[in-house]
Amino acid sequence: MTGQRDMSDMAKVSTRASAKGTLIRAAVMTAIAGTMLASMHIARAADPTPVQVIQVAASEATSRFVPLGIGKSVAIDLPTDIKDVLVADPTVANAVVRSSRRVYMIGVKIGQTNIFFFDANGKQIAGFDIAVTRDLNGVRAALRQSMPDADIRIEGVGDGVMLSGSAASAAESQQAFDLASRLVGDSTKVVNGISVRGRDQVMLKVTVAEVRRDIIKQLGIDLSGSFNYGSSVVNLNTQNPFSATGQTLTETAFGGNVKGVNATLRAMDRAGVLRTLAEPNLTAISGETASFVAGGEFPIPNGLSCDTTKSPPVCQAQVDFKKFGVSLVFTPVVLSEGRISLKVMTEVSDLSTENGLTLSVPGSTQTLTIPSISTRRAETTVEIPSGGSLALAGMIQEQTKQQINGTPGLMQLPILGALFKSRDYINHQSELVVIVTPYVVRAVSQKQLSRPDDGFADPSDPSSALLGRLNRIYGSTTKPETQQAGSNYHGKYGFILD
Repeated sequence: MTGQRDMSDMAKVSTRASAKGTLIRAAVMTAIAGTMLASMHIARAADPTPVQVIQVAASEATSRFVPLGIGKSVAIDLPTDIKDVLVADPTVANAVVRSSRRVYMIGVKIGQTNIFFFDANGKQIAGFDIAVTRDLNGVRAALRQSMPDADIRIEGVGDGVMLSGSAASAAESQQAFDLASRLVGDSTKVVNGISVRGRDQVMLKVTVAEVRRDIIKQLGIDLSGSFNYGSSVVNLNTQNPFSATGQTLTETAFGGNVKGVNATLRAMDRAGVLRTLAEPNLTAISGETASFVAGGEFPIPNGLSCDTTKSPPVCQAQVDFKKFGVSLVFTPVVLSEGRISLKVMTEVSDLSTENGLTLSVPGSTQTLTIPSISTRRAETTVEIPSGGSLALAGMIQEQTKQQINGTPGLMQLPILGALFKSRDYINHQSELVVIVTPYVVRAVSQKQLSRPDDGFADPSDPSSALLGRLNRIYGSTTKPETQQAGSNYHGKYGFILD
């Protein structure tokens, strides 16, 4: 019994000692944790700079675009109460707050600005990007009334306007452009972006025909020599200048000698006819311009450049080229089905020796003659149907020049006066006719077109050498189905080139 009581007492002592050790360890851990917390508070107190975050309260990224006309307004209802309003440029647009959630924005002048609304906490309620342009409601109504089938839109861009959408013809597009130009007051401030649905193409067939007739007549007698009249001697030495043409057209003359006086008769009669014919065909889209030139270019000296470092100096002439011939420029506009507004300009020019310029070549005895250009030009704007013809006729020109040179007093003698004078006569007559025929055309397939060399065949060697033929006669040798009964034609048919 005594032994058991001792064991029990020892167990109680051990238990008390273990509990005491646990308490000591807990106290130590608590002290360490407190020391660490105190260190953290000391570190925070040592760094006084707080962490700051920058936020964008309002910007254009969150704004809504609102177009306004001058003197026009728009009412906006906001979801929360308005505390603050920011207007970037009050001279362009203004904002009037009538209640805590309703605001009126008014356009003042042409320009752009933005308006922001904030609540009591400083947060953005809404933002608007305002573009103040011209009031376009009137022209919109005019476009809808005049062209109800066209899809044309008009928007303001700065102090100008821009047209967009589509129109059935170029005439509708031009009409919308004219309305917008009248509104703005300046056509340069109107941008026409209207696309034409199914733009028509116009082929212009032009015939240019001209006939010129020139008549020149020269008659004169040159006298040279001397004869005695008593103790006096009379010397004769006359040469006809033919000043109307500036030169003698022929060197053929008839002469004789009578008592020491040589008489040379110079006579010339020239007549010429010049015919010009051109038939250009051009195709252009409605509203676009097409041009055609059939002719050539001739050189004109434009200076002389010399290399003086060489002996003798080497010179090289600088040359420009001027065009001449038959030219055509036209601009068609299809107004409606079958009617065409046509602006056409045609010109016929050719080289002429009249009013030419003669220059001497440096370092040489040779001369250089630069011809002049004779030009006939016609320009007009008309409205004609497709397939109708316009004739620009009545362009007739006639020029007559006559000059008489002779010895004063003697040239007025009734019969003998012809020996002491010369006559130079020039007559130019020309008539130009231009016939213009427009057609509204469509594209065709290649098999419906023909070329000038279709069916061309070279002749055989015996045919070319013995008969002098340049091509063969080609075509069907059978009788055509369209030939009428009783016809006596039995030869080959087709195309024959002489």
